[in-house]
Amino acid sequence: MGLFRRPEPTTADSTTPDAGSLWARGWGLVATRSLQTLAVLALVAVGVLVITQLSLVFIPVTIALILASAIHPLVALMRRRGVPSILATWIALIGIIVVLGGVVWVIVLTVRSQWDDLVDSATDGIVQVTAWLDTLPFDFASIDLDEVWASAGDFLTSASFGRGALAGVSATASFFTGLALMIVVLFFFLKDGPRIWEFLLRPFTGESYERARRIGDKTVDVFGGYVRGTSIVAAADALGIGIGLAILQIPLAIPLAVIVFLTAFIPLVGATAAGILAALVALVTHGPVAALIVVGIVVLVNQLEGNFLQPVVMARSLKLHALVILLALTTGTILGGIVGAVLSVPIAAVAWGIITVWDGPHTPARPFRKKRPETV
Repeated sequence: MGLFRRPEPTTADSTTPDAGSLWARGWGLVATRSLQTLAVLALVAVGVLVITQLSLVFIPVTIALILASAIHPLVALMRRRGVPSILATWIALIGIIVVLGGVVWVIVLTVRSQWDDLVDSATDGIVQVTAWLDTLPFDFASIDLDEVWASAGDFLTSASFGRGALAGVSATASFFTGLALMIVVLFFFLKDGPRIWEFLLRPFTGESYERARRIGDKTVDVFGGYVRGTSIVAAADALGIGIGLAILQIPLAIPLAVIVFLTAFIPLVGATAAGILAALVALVTHGPVAALIVVGIVVLVNQLEGNFLQPVVMARSLKLHALVILLALTTGTILGGIVGAVLSVPIAAVAWGIITVWDGPHTPARPFRKKRPETV
Protein backbone atom coordinates (compact mmCIF):
# COMPACT_ATOMS: atom_id res chain seq x y z
CA MET A 1 0.00 0.00 0.00
CA GLY A 2 2.91 2.29 0.64
CA LEU A 3 3.75 2.34 -3.06
CA PHE A 4 0.42 3.93 -3.96
CA ARG A 5 0.21 6.32 -1.03
CA ARG A 6 -0.05 9.96 -2.11
CA PRO A 7 3.08 11.81 -1.00
CA GLU A 8 2.58 14.29 1.77
CA PRO A 9 2.77 17.91 0.66
CA THR A 10 6.04 19.47 1.62
CA THR A 11 6.74 23.08 2.26
CA ALA A 12 8.90 24.92 -0.22
CA ASP A 13 12.53 25.28 0.62
CA SER A 14 13.00 28.66 2.18
CA THR A 15 16.20 29.04 0.23
CA THR A 16 14.46 28.68 -3.15
CA PRO A 17 13.59 32.13 -4.52
CA ASP A 18 10.09 32.62 -5.89
CA ALA A 19 9.26 34.57 -9.05
CA GLY A 20 8.49 37.77 -7.17
CA SER A 21 11.85 37.87 -5.43
CA LEU A 22 13.67 37.17 -8.71
CA TRP A 23 12.17 40.32 -10.27
CA ALA A 24 12.84 42.38 -7.14
CA ARG A 25 16.61 42.06 -7.06
CA GLY A 26 19.64 41.79 -9.30
CA TRP A 27 19.06 41.69 -13.03
CA GLY A 28 15.34 41.26 -12.47
CA LEU A 29 15.21 44.68 -10.79
CA VAL A 30 17.23 46.16 -13.65
CA ALA A 31 14.78 44.70 -16.16
CA THR A 32 11.79 46.03 -14.21
CA ARG A 33 13.24 49.52 -13.98
CA SER A 34 14.17 49.42 -17.68
CA LEU A 35 10.60 48.54 -18.66
CA GLN A 36 9.26 51.31 -16.43
CA THR A 37 11.71 53.79 -17.97
CA LEU A 38 10.72 52.77 -21.50
CA ALA A 39 7.04 53.18 -20.60
CA VAL A 40 7.68 56.68 -19.23
CA LEU A 41 9.74 57.66 -22.29
CA ALA A 42 7.00 56.34 -24.59
CA LEU A 43 4.42 58.40 -22.70
CA VAL A 44 6.63 61.49 -22.95
CA ALA A 45 7.17 60.90 -26.67
CA VAL A 46 3.43 60.63 -27.25
CA GLY A 47 2.90 63.82 -25.27
CA VAL A 48 5.54 65.70 -27.28
CA LEU A 49 4.01 64.41 -30.53
CA VAL A 50 0.55 65.59 -29.50
CA ILE A 51 1.91 68.99 -28.47
CA THR A 52 3.76 69.47 -31.77
CA GLN A 53 0.68 68.49 -33.75
CA LEU A 54 -1.52 70.83 -31.69
CA SER A 55 1.00 73.65 -31.38
CA LEU A 56 -1.56 76.17 -32.64
CA VAL A 57 -3.57 75.41 -29.48
CA PHE A 58 -0.81 74.52 -26.99
CA ILE A 59 1.36 77.60 -27.54
CA PRO A 60 -1.41 80.25 -27.20
CA VAL A 61 -2.87 78.50 -24.14
CA THR A 62 0.57 78.27 -22.49
CA ILE A 63 1.38 81.92 -23.21
CA ALA A 64 -2.04 82.92 -21.87
CA LEU A 65 -1.40 80.90 -18.70
CA ILE A 66 2.00 82.55 -18.21
CA LEU A 67 0.61 86.05 -18.73
CA ALA A 68 -2.37 85.35 -16.47
CA SER A 69 -0.03 84.10 -13.74
CA ALA A 70 2.04 87.28 -14.01
CA ILE A 71 -0.98 89.62 -13.92
CA HIS A 72 -2.99 87.66 -11.33
CA PRO A 73 -1.67 89.69 -8.32
CA LEU A 74 -2.85 92.94 -9.95
CA VAL A 75 -6.29 91.52 -10.72
CA ALA A 76 -6.58 90.08 -7.20
CA LEU A 77 -5.58 93.46 -5.73
CA MET A 78 -8.28 95.28 -7.71
CA ARG A 79 -10.87 92.74 -6.59
CA ARG A 80 -9.85 93.17 -2.94
CA ARG A 81 -10.26 96.93 -3.36
CA GLY A 82 -13.86 96.43 -4.43
CA VAL A 83 -13.48 96.51 -8.22
CA PRO A 84 -15.98 94.10 -9.85
CA SER A 85 -14.38 90.95 -11.24
CA ILE A 86 -15.37 91.55 -14.85
CA LEU A 87 -14.15 95.18 -14.71
CA ALA A 88 -10.82 94.16 -13.19
CA THR A 89 -10.40 91.57 -15.93
CA TRP A 90 -11.08 94.07 -18.70
CA ILE A 91 -8.73 96.65 -17.16
CA ALA A 92 -5.90 94.11 -17.01
CA LEU A 93 -6.53 92.76 -20.53
CA ILE A 94 -6.85 96.20 -22.14
CA GLY A 95 -3.73 97.30 -20.27
CA ILE A 96 -1.73 94.43 -21.78
CA ILE A 97 -3.00 95.18 -25.29
CA VAL A 98 -2.24 98.90 -24.93
CA VAL A 99 1.29 98.24 -23.68
CA LEU A 100 2.09 95.75 -26.44
CA GLY A 101 0.48 97.95 -29.08
CA GLY A 102 2.42 100.95 -27.83
CA VAL A 103 5.71 99.06 -28.06
CA VAL A 104 4.97 98.03 -31.65
CA TRP A 105 3.91 101.59 -32.54
CA VAL A 106 7.14 103.06 -31.11
CA ILE A 107 9.25 100.56 -33.04
CA VAL A 108 7.46 101.21 -36.34
CA LEU A 109 7.53 105.00 -35.88
CA THR A 110 11.24 105.02 -35.01
CA VAL A 111 12.20 102.75 -37.91
CA ARG A 112 10.21 104.88 -40.38
CA SER A 113 11.75 108.12 -39.15
CA GLN A 114 15.35 106.81 -39.25
CA TRP A 115 15.16 104.41 -42.18
CA ASP A 116 16.63 106.76 -44.83
CA ASP A 117 19.51 107.76 -42.56
CA LEU A 118 20.13 104.11 -41.73
CA VAL A 119 20.30 103.13 -45.41
CA ASP A 120 22.73 105.95 -46.21
CA SER A 121 24.88 105.15 -43.18
CA ALA A 122 24.80 101.45 -43.96
CA THR A 123 25.92 102.11 -47.55
CA ASP A 124 28.85 104.23 -46.38
CA GLY A 125 29.66 101.68 -43.69
CA ILE A 126 29.74 98.80 -46.17
CA VAL A 127 32.12 100.79 -48.36
CA GLN A 128 34.37 101.42 -45.35
CA VAL A 129 34.25 97.78 -44.29
CA THR A 130 35.09 96.69 -47.84
CA ALA A 131 38.03 99.06 -47.94
CA TRP A 132 39.18 97.75 -44.57
CA LEU A 133 38.94 94.15 -45.82
CA ASP A 134 41.20 95.07 -48.73
CA THR A 135 43.94 95.99 -46.24
CA LEU A 136 43.91 92.52 -44.63
CA PRO A 137 46.44 89.86 -45.70
CA PHE A 138 43.69 87.71 -47.18
CA ASP A 139 42.47 87.42 -50.74
CA PHE A 140 38.85 88.48 -51.07
CA ALA A 141 39.14 89.09 -54.78
CA SER A 142 37.63 85.71 -55.54
CA ILE A 143 34.28 86.95 -54.20
CA ASP A 144 32.35 88.47 -57.10
CA LEU A 145 29.72 90.79 -55.62
CA ASP A 146 27.94 91.14 -58.97
CA GLU A 147 27.59 87.38 -59.12
CA VAL A 148 26.24 87.34 -55.58
CA TRP A 149 23.59 89.95 -56.43
CA ALA A 150 22.68 88.05 -59.62
CA SER A 151 22.25 84.85 -57.64
CA ALA A 152 20.05 86.68 -55.15
CA GLY A 153 17.91 88.03 -58.00
CA ASP A 154 17.56 84.59 -59.52
CA PHE A 155 16.42 83.22 -56.17
CA LEU A 156 13.81 85.97 -55.75
CA THR A 157 12.29 85.03 -59.11
CA SER A 158 12.50 81.27 -58.61
CA ALA A 159 9.72 78.85 -57.71
CA SER A 160 11.41 78.10 -54.38
CA PHE A 161 11.00 81.71 -53.32
CA GLY A 162 7.34 81.58 -54.36
CA ARG A 163 6.75 78.50 -52.23
CA GLY A 164 8.53 80.19 -49.36
CA ALA A 165 6.33 83.25 -49.75
CA LEU A 166 3.20 81.09 -49.61
CA ALA A 167 4.54 79.37 -46.52
CA GLY A 168 5.12 82.82 -45.01
CA VAL A 169 1.51 83.81 -45.71
CA SER A 170 0.32 80.59 -44.04
CA ALA A 171 2.58 81.24 -41.03
CA THR A 172 1.21 84.79 -40.77
CA ALA A 173 -2.36 83.48 -40.77
CA SER A 174 -1.47 80.93 -38.10
CA PHE A 175 0.15 83.67 -36.03
CA PHE A 176 -2.92 85.89 -36.02
CA THR A 177 -5.16 82.89 -35.33
CA GLY A 178 -3.01 81.95 -32.36
CA LEU A 179 -2.93 85.58 -31.20
CA ALA A 180 -6.73 85.80 -31.23
CA LEU A 181 -7.01 82.48 -29.37
CA MET A 182 -4.44 83.63 -26.81
CA ILE A 183 -6.35 86.84 -26.08
CA VAL A 184 -9.65 84.97 -25.61
CA VAL A 185 -8.06 82.32 -23.38
CA LEU A 186 -6.23 85.00 -21.39
CA PHE A 187 -9.51 86.78 -20.75
CA PHE A 188 -11.11 83.66 -19.30
CA PHE A 189 -7.99 82.78 -17.29
CA LEU A 190 -8.01 86.25 -15.72
CA LYS A 191 -11.75 86.15 -15.08
CA ASP A 192 -12.32 82.54 -14.00
CA GLY A 193 -8.86 81.04 -13.51
CA PRO A 194 -9.38 79.64 -9.97
CA ARG A 195 -12.86 78.39 -10.91
CA ILE A 196 -11.53 76.62 -14.01
CA TRP A 197 -8.81 74.93 -11.93
CA GLU A 198 -11.32 73.78 -9.31
CA PHE A 199 -13.46 72.31 -12.08
CA LEU A 200 -10.49 70.34 -13.37
CA LEU A 201 -9.82 69.05 -9.83
CA ARG A 202 -13.28 67.53 -9.38
CA PRO A 203 -12.07 63.92 -9.89
CA PHE A 204 -9.52 64.26 -7.05
CA THR A 205 -10.16 63.82 -3.34
CA GLY A 206 -8.12 63.65 -0.16
CA GLU A 207 -4.35 63.72 -0.53
CA SER A 208 -4.58 63.68 -4.33
CA TYR A 209 -6.70 66.84 -4.22
CA GLU A 210 -4.28 68.59 -1.86
CA ARG A 211 -1.36 67.63 -4.11
CA ALA A 212 -3.16 68.96 -7.17
CA ARG A 213 -3.87 72.21 -5.34
CA ARG A 214 -0.18 72.55 -4.45
CA ILE A 215 0.77 71.88 -8.07
CA GLY A 216 -1.61 74.58 -9.32
CA ASP A 217 -0.43 77.16 -6.78
CA LYS A 218 3.22 76.39 -7.52
CA THR A 219 2.68 76.64 -11.27
CA VAL A 220 1.08 80.07 -10.99
CA ASP A 221 3.77 81.21 -8.55
CA VAL A 222 6.68 80.07 -10.76
CA PHE A 223 5.19 81.35 -14.02
CA GLY A 224 4.29 84.71 -12.48
CA GLY A 225 7.61 85.13 -10.70
CA TYR A 226 9.51 84.17 -13.83
CA VAL A 227 7.74 86.71 -16.02
CA ARG A 228 7.94 89.53 -13.48
CA GLY A 229 11.57 88.82 -12.64
CA THR A 230 12.63 88.42 -16.26
CA SER A 231 10.83 91.66 -17.14
CA ILE A 232 12.86 93.54 -14.54
CA VAL A 233 16.12 92.00 -15.74
CA ALA A 234 15.20 92.60 -19.40
CA ALA A 235 14.29 96.23 -18.69
CA ALA A 236 17.68 96.76 -17.02
CA ASP A 237 19.47 95.21 -20.02
CA ALA A 238 17.47 97.27 -22.52
CA LEU A 239 17.98 100.49 -20.54
CA GLY A 240 21.74 100.01 -20.17
CA ILE A 241 22.36 99.00 -23.79
CA GLY A 242 19.88 101.60 -25.11
CA ILE A 243 21.63 104.43 -23.24
CA GLY A 244 24.97 103.29 -24.62
CA LEU A 245 23.61 103.20 -28.17
CA ALA A 246 22.05 106.64 -27.75
CA ILE A 247 25.32 108.13 -26.47
CA LEU A 248 27.15 106.69 -29.49
CA GLN A 249 24.33 108.01 -31.73
CA ILE A 250 23.73 104.58 -33.26
CA PRO A 251 20.64 104.61 -35.55
CA LEU A 252 17.55 102.72 -34.35
CA ALA A 253 18.69 102.83 -30.72
CA ILE A 254 15.13 102.56 -29.40
CA PRO A 255 14.10 99.57 -31.58
CA LEU A 256 17.37 97.83 -30.74
CA ALA A 257 16.73 98.42 -27.04
CA VAL A 258 13.24 96.94 -27.43
CA ILE A 259 14.74 93.91 -29.20
CA VAL A 260 17.16 93.52 -26.28
CA PHE A 261 14.19 93.58 -23.90
CA LEU A 262 12.27 90.94 -25.86
CA THR A 263 15.20 88.60 -26.44
CA ALA A 264 16.16 88.75 -22.76
CA PHE A 265 13.26 86.33 -22.17
CA ILE A 266 15.55 83.69 -23.71
CA PRO A 267 18.02 83.05 -20.85
CA LEU A 268 21.78 82.87 -21.37
CA VAL A 269 21.77 83.77 -25.08
CA GLY A 270 18.91 86.21 -25.75
CA ALA A 271 20.38 89.54 -24.64
CA THR A 272 23.79 88.59 -26.05
CA ALA A 273 22.29 87.84 -29.47
CA ALA A 274 20.49 91.20 -29.46
CA GLY A 275 23.75 92.89 -28.45
CA ILE A 276 25.50 91.29 -31.43
CA LEU A 277 22.76 92.70 -33.67
CA ALA A 278 23.35 96.15 -32.19
CA ALA A 279 27.09 95.75 -32.79
CA LEU A 280 26.45 94.86 -36.44
CA VAL A 281 24.32 98.00 -36.88
CA ALA A 282 27.10 100.03 -35.30
CA LEU A 283 29.63 98.36 -37.60
CA VAL A 284 27.86 99.28 -40.84
CA THR A 285 26.93 102.78 -39.69
CA HIS A 286 29.85 103.99 -37.57
CA GLY A 287 32.69 101.58 -38.29
CA PRO A 288 34.66 98.93 -36.35
CA VAL A 289 35.59 101.17 -33.39
CA ALA A 290 31.96 101.94 -32.56
CA ALA A 291 31.10 98.26 -32.96
CA LEU A 292 33.81 97.28 -30.47
CA ILE A 293 32.51 99.89 -28.02
CA VAL A 294 28.98 98.48 -28.37
CA VAL A 295 30.34 94.97 -27.71
CA GLY A 296 32.03 96.28 -24.58
CA ILE A 297 28.77 97.90 -23.42
CA VAL A 298 26.87 94.65 -23.99
CA VAL A 299 29.44 92.63 -22.05
CA LEU A 300 29.45 95.13 -19.19
CA VAL A 301 25.66 95.23 -18.92
CA ASN A 302 25.41 91.44 -19.05
CA GLN A 303 28.04 91.08 -16.32
CA LEU A 304 26.29 93.58 -14.04
CA GLU A 305 22.93 91.93 -14.65
CA GLY A 306 24.22 88.38 -14.18
CA ASN A 307 26.27 89.06 -11.03
CA PHE A 308 24.11 91.56 -9.17
CA LEU A 309 20.55 91.89 -10.46
CA GLN A 310 19.56 88.42 -11.63
CA PRO A 311 20.56 86.51 -8.44
CA VAL A 312 18.35 88.82 -6.38
CA VAL A 313 15.36 89.09 -8.72
CA MET A 314 15.27 85.51 -10.03
CA ALA A 315 16.30 83.66 -6.87
CA ARG A 316 12.80 82.44 -6.06
CA SER A 317 11.33 81.84 -9.48
CA LEU A 318 14.16 80.10 -11.38
CA LYS A 319 16.10 77.60 -9.28
CA LEU A 320 17.70 75.75 -12.16
CA HIS A 321 21.31 74.95 -12.91
CA ALA A 322 22.80 76.65 -15.97
CA LEU A 323 23.27 73.24 -17.62
CA VAL A 324 19.56 72.46 -17.18
CA ILE A 325 18.67 75.83 -18.70
CA LEU A 326 20.96 75.20 -21.67
CA LEU A 327 19.50 71.73 -22.30
CA ALA A 328 15.95 73.07 -21.96
CA LEU A 329 16.74 75.88 -24.43
CA THR A 330 18.20 73.42 -26.94
CA THR A 331 15.26 71.04 -26.66
CA GLY A 332 12.71 73.83 -26.88
CA THR A 333 14.41 75.35 -29.91
CA ILE A 334 14.46 71.99 -31.72
CA LEU A 335 10.78 71.32 -30.99
CA GLY A 336 9.30 74.81 -31.28
CA GLY A 337 11.83 77.23 -32.74
CA ILE A 338 12.00 80.68 -31.15
CA VAL A 339 8.71 80.20 -29.30
CA GLY A 340 9.96 76.90 -27.94
CA ALA A 341 13.15 78.58 -26.72
CA VAL A 342 11.09 81.23 -24.89
CA LEU A 343 8.71 78.73 -23.26
CA SER A 344 11.15 75.91 -22.50
CA VAL A 345 12.86 77.45 -19.46
CA PRO A 346 9.71 78.50 -17.54
CA ILE A 347 8.17 75.10 -18.29
CA ALA A 348 11.32 73.40 -16.94
CA ALA A 349 11.17 75.65 -13.87
CA VAL A 350 7.53 74.68 -13.30
CA ALA A 351 8.39 70.98 -13.65
CA TRP A 352 11.05 71.31 -10.97
CA GLY A 353 8.70 73.38 -8.81
CA ILE A 354 6.08 70.63 -8.99
CA ILE A 355 8.68 68.09 -7.84
CA THR A 356 9.57 70.28 -4.85
CA VAL A 357 5.96 70.31 -3.54
CA TRP A 358 4.94 66.78 -4.53
CA ASP A 359 4.73 65.36 -1.00
CA GLY A 360 4.07 68.59 0.87
CA PRO A 361 4.38 72.38 0.77
CA HIS A 362 8.10 72.05 1.50
CA THR A 363 8.63 68.33 0.87
CA PRO A 364 9.94 67.21 -2.52
CA ALA A 365 9.11 63.87 -4.08
CA ARG A 366 10.99 61.05 -2.33
CA PRO A 367 13.55 60.30 -5.10
CA PHE A 368 14.56 63.98 -5.24
CA ARG A 369 15.01 64.60 -1.53
CA LYS A 370 18.50 65.49 -0.38
CA LYS A 371 19.88 62.45 1.44
CA ARG A 372 23.52 63.41 1.97
CA PRO A 373 25.81 66.45 1.61
CA GLU A 374 26.28 67.15 -2.10
CA THR A 375 29.12 69.67 -1.95
CA VAL A 376 32.72 68.78 -2.66
